[in-house]
Amino acid sequence: MISALDLFSIGIGPSSSHTVGPMRAARRFAGDLEQAGLLEDVARVRAELFGSLGATGRGHGTDKAVILGLAGEAPESVDPDAADRLIAELSESHRLRLANRTWIGFDPSADITLHLRRALPGHPNGITLTAYDAAGALLHEGTYYSIGGGFIVTEDELRQPPAAATDPVPYPFSSGDELVAMCQENGLRVSELVRCNERTWRTDAELDSELGSIWQVMQECVANGCRHDEEILPGGLQVRRRAPRLYRELSADSGAGHASVMEWVDLYALAVNEENAAGRRMVTEPTNGAAGIIPAVLHYYMRFVPGADQAGVIRFLLAASAIGILIKTNASISGAEVGCQGEVGSACSMAAAGLAEALGATPAQVEHAAEIGIEHNLGLTCDPVGGLVQIPCIERNAIASNKAINAALMALRGDGTHRVSLDQAIRTMRDTGADMMTKYKETSEGGLAVNVVLC
Repeated sequence: MISALDLFSIGIGPSSSHTVGPMRAARRFAGDLEQAGLLEDVARVRAELFGSLGATGRGHGTDKAVILGLAGEAPESVDPDAADRLIAELSESHRLRLANRTWIGFDPSADITLHLRRALPGHPNGITLTAYDAAGALLHEGTYYSIGGGFIVTEDELRQPPAAATDPVPYPFSSGDELVAMCQENGLRVSELVRCNERTWRTDAELDSELGSIWQVMQECVANGCRHDEEILPGGLQVRRRAPRLYRELSADSGAGHASVMEWVDLYALAVNEENAAGRRMVTEPTNGAAGIIPAVLHYYMRFVPGADQAGVIRFLLAASAIGILIKTNASISGAEVGCQGEVGSACSMAAAGLAEALGATPAQVEHAAEIGIEHNLGLTCDPVGGLVQIPCIERNAIASNKAINAALMALRGDGTHRVSLDQAIRTMRDTGADMMTKYKETSEGGLAVNVVLC
């Protein structure tokens, strides 16, 4: 079973698959060199990016992420400002401190290759790293795949996944039907069942502390996005931040009603995704491209739901993680694999389930909320303009956040009985992704990416 905390990780933008994953892969490669005692022999490292990583790597900051990973930086702890300084210094000196220990020559223009139309067989997001000594002899080589949400696997791990853990969880589930049945048979809510499983790895206090830290970073990300002076987001599309102005306008407006609530939800999502687009600190949940949805719905819960509290936030995140586990296990959360239905669609489904849980839904109602959330994102393509996580990604998060709230409220009005199951919707997402043309899966070769004129 995947842990709830695997679905929520602290990192930087703009992309979990294209930034966080490659940074982790490069850091792992540097760590392998150190563990093998080869660091002192390395004179040169080369990186090759394939598939979606090659096609949109510049816009997603993949080249920068690889450099940071080789330097020993981790997405969870890297300082975005210090990272920018490291990249600037490297561009002048062409020297990189590998694993933060050994200086080597490194010229990004020569040592990082983006293959625009070449993919590796294992997954659309492939990266190969090679290290050489001063004589040009190969010291070490590794191929990694960034499979969505910041998760990475080696080529060997992809071919032969690691054996199952020896400490099985008490309530293993592989489908929505199993999840609901286990909850009902044992008198547990969805969040309680997930908590029971999490006790396999950590105490309740540790779990609550880590989820609390994740919620704190979400709040900080929203606050930072609202405070920024109006400015143009990086990347060349001339997209202006909208969250700061919207925050000022909503804060000054004494009006109330549904439209005002919807606009606050829009604000929370825009703030997060503008921070993500700027490469700032945020939470991957389950991906960076969809990172605004769960924080936006959680802020809605805390601001507009009477009696909302920290305990409700924890229940929200635990229930949301159960849905994320199902989607990742049975389909994909990778835009390069199944399109944006796997990113925004998954986050919408998770947020709908989380809100329903926090509002007291039964397990069947939680499953229904998740099903509504994913069903009405089926077929969503990933066609970022200019290869940047900006258009249509930022607005799409705002729309999906309100959709998630609506899904939860609709489910709560019923008794959990519905015609289309969550499992059927997830299978449909998987099948639709398999049928989807590659140009609509994070390559920026179709859709809006080719119909929006950039000059």
